[in-house]
Order: sequence, then structure tokens, then C-alpha cells
Amino acid sequence: MSVKPWDILSSDLDRSYRIFDLRTDRARSPRTGEDYDFYVIESPEWVNVIPLTPTDEVVLIRQYRHGIRDIALEIPGGLVDPGDSPRAAARRELREETGYGEEDMISLGSVHPNPAIQDNRCHTFLARNVVYSGPPELEAKEDIDVVLQPLKDIPRLISDGLITHALVIAAFYRYFMEYLPTSGA
Repeated sequence: MSVKPWDILSSDLDRSYRIFDLRTDRARSPRTGEDYDFYVIESPEWVNVIPLTPTDEVVLIRQYRHGIRDIALEIPGGLVDPGDSPRAAARRELREETGYGEEDMISLGSVHPNPAIQDNRCHTFLARNVVYSGPPELEAKEDIDVVLQPLKDIPRLISDGLITHALVIAAFYRYFMEYLPTSGA
């Protein structure tokens, strides 16, 4: 038997928050004919950026994350604002969070962060030859430290549990497993 899309019987906005909406979908199983409620987080698209300096250092950020109530080591990223392209959002987030600007921004593709409960994508970009161009422009709710790490150390930082953000790990997977072998770098 092949899996088929479910029929959506109704879709209602439950509540709107600043960065996402919560929606309830009533759907019918094509296999059983039974109806079920599903809760979906509607969110704008996201971006993250792997910023590489000319000397192959990755510009990482450390910031406090309320979900885990701890400090996380990550790459710059954020929401795609209405009217922005993912590439424009990646450039903006890189500059705002780190103070770095890029010479070249390359798309590494996108992933669904959690398709079971979310409707958005996270787009990953490689920013090559980044250089410091001025102080970061942090939002009031952001406290960020910029950290430079050699690119060769990233797999160890992941395996040692120092980088744990799933979307950051997915971005580095794209870089090391998909981009690097085809780039000739």
C-alpha cells in the first residue's frame, strides 16, 4: 500500500504570536477514513549562514537560548522578513549578528526543520571570504559573542557536543558532505 496525502477538512488559526502562528487542521486518514486534529506551527522561512574567512575560520556565535536555558554555539541565522529573499535575509543576519560582510553568498539548499508540526523551511548559505566591517547591530533581546573557529575543528565541535543545534549540524552536513566534494575546494 502506498502512502497518500490526507484530506484537509478544516484549517483554523488558533493563536498568533510574534514569530509564529498556531493552527489546527482537521484531516481524514485515507487508510482508515477516521478524522483527526493536527496542530501546526506556521512560521516564516528561516536562514542560517556558514561564514568563512579568507583563512578558513568559521565565524560562530554564542548566545543564550531560552528553550534549553543555556548558551549555544551556532552559526548566524534568523527569520526571513516579509518581502525579503532568503539570500537577503542571510546577508542581513550575518551583518547584524556578527559585524561581518561577505564577498560571495552561495545557497547550500534548505531543510524542513520539523515537518511533523511546522510548515516552514530553513535555507542555508555559505558566505565566503567574510571580513569584519563594523560592530554587530544586535536586537534588544540578543546577547551574542562572536567566536572564530578553524573550519577543520567543526566536526570535532559537533562530535564533542559543543555544537548541538540540529539546523546548524544540518548546515555543516550540507557543507562537508555535499558542497565541499563538488566544489573542488
